[in-house]
Amino acid sequence: MRSDKIKKGVERAGARSLLYATGLSREDMAKPFIGIATSRTDLIPGHIGMERLERFIERGVAAGGGVPLFFGIPGICDGIAMGHTGMKYSLASRELIADMIETIMKAHSLDGFVALTNCDKITPGMLMAIARLNVPSIVVTAGPMFSGNLKGRRLSLVKDTFEAVGRFKAGDISQEELNNLEMCACPGAGACQGLYTANTMACVTEAMGMSLPGCATALALQAKKDRIAYASGEKIVNLVKRNVLPRTIMRREAFENAIKIDMALGGSTNAVMHLIAIAKEAGIDLPLNLFDEISRQTPHIANILPGGEHFMEDLEWAGGIPAVMKRMRNSLYDIMTSSGKLISQIANDAQILNEDVIRDSKNAYHAEGGIAILGGNLAPDGAVVKQTAVSKEALKFKGKARVFDSEETAMLAIMAGKIKKGHVVVIRYEGPKGGPGMREMLSPTSAIVGMGLADDVALITDGRFSGGTQGPCIGHISPEAACGGPIAIVQDDDEITIDIPERKLNVKLSEDEIAGRLSSWKAPDANIKEGYLARYAKMVSSASEGAVLKE
Repeated sequence: MRSDKIKKGVERAGARSLLYATGLSREDMAKPFIGIATSRTDLIPGHIGMERLERFIERGVAAGGGVPLFFGIPGICDGIAMGHTGMKYSLASRELIADMIETIMKAHSLDGFVALTNCDKITPGMLMAIARLNVPSIVVTAGPMFSGNLKGRRLSLVKDTFEAVGRFKAGDISQEELNNLEMCACPGAGACQGLYTANTMACVTEAMGMSLPGCATALALQAKKDRIAYASGEKIVNLVKRNVLPRTIMRREAFENAIKIDMALGGSTNAVMHLIAIAKEAGIDLPLNLFDEISRQTPHIANILPGGEHFMEDLEWAGGIPAVMKRMRNSLYDIMTSSGKLISQIANDAQILNEDVIRDSKNAYHAEGGIAILGGNLAPDGAVVKQTAVSKEALKFKGKARVFDSEETAMLAIMAGKIKKGHVVVIRYEGPKGGPGMREMLSPTSAIVGMGLADDVALITDGRFSGGTQGPCIGHISPEAACGGPIAIVQDDDEITIDIPERKLNVKLSEDEIAGRLSSWKAPDANIKEGYLARYAKMVSSASEGAVLKE
């Protein structure tokens, strides 16, 4: 066992003494040591219910014949960090999470690993560590939140709080209505109720085979989730004893399965960057155009919030990811999962319990998958859009640029009513390096939607979008402005054309005009000159490369 390094041999007497001090017995020294990284925190609704799951994982590990050993991993709530400097730390925290798990697992030579996670950057950070370490591992995501309820109407975080800000500003709802919505939209523990990044990454994790069947959609605080946690604890000991390594599961075919299911569901655009980053840790190259190729071949068969009308709880009641696999079984690679079952076995065992929530391809919501990758003279290295959250009328959009060098200045203009029909809001210097940290633009996009301009105003940025964004909003523009990408030289009133069907994002300038403007462009001073983010900005790669830290 890997843990023999710390518990066997005369020279390890001191280490054993310290382990005994934690309460371990001599009998425990013969068992596999299982590290359990828990991201439980009082700060994030998706994580406040994890204490109960910790108990069930612990019981499962012990029942399987292992020694459960917990250690903590911090997390950031993107919704709370949204719209201010706190969001600069969100994506950057992903790298810290991966590094911390590597550090603890390596320092203590642990035999197996359980990741207890749920939210936006925590799940991909843990998966990056799993791929890097290649030690037997399994993931337990803590589950989606139930819908809120106000006067019999189901509520969700983005539509009924972030977008409600715009509706309030437009005079459509009163202060009292806004107060009631914000009290009722999020009723308790769990990841926000739609296919925002947290639930998207949970679905992707299960699709990849790194969590047990049904884990992604099993709702927070339900007994089903407890049973999955217990079974995951038992399973990790079995994986250790058989030395089943993550890279035998996280093969290229597994990543392609994950992309296919993400496209079929219409998940968050952030999954593109996270999957690229996770794959890099596994030694696999996922080019950006692969996502577009798969999207063109994958019908959008589940219409979940924010682009659709269904909640995550509806997907759970319809059969969850196993039912989606059943619907897609002819297009998925039949590979082994951490459960010990092949994809075909999981699909065959599943039931599709709601034909509208999980449609067949002939009755798909859209002919293509959720995400499109754009090119053009504004995005030579690519850009990302959630095309299933864009209305048919807005798939092609032409307008005049309104340029802002930060999210805050854009938000001030939106709330002041300065953004009008036919404008293309350009928010730049918000990329991985320029932000630094590549903030999500949920506040401005939600305000635009709430003010009734969803189809009439576009927004493009070298930053990111939350899974909650809808409308003609193009993110991840690469190269970013801070690296001298063409978005850096866009000026007010430049004509910008978005053509999602043709995968184009262009500014109406000749090559000579772009080159001339770039020749006089100068990189701005760094926004942050000290601390972690200053170091991060010096090392981070492009969004098109996963925004990972370069060697």
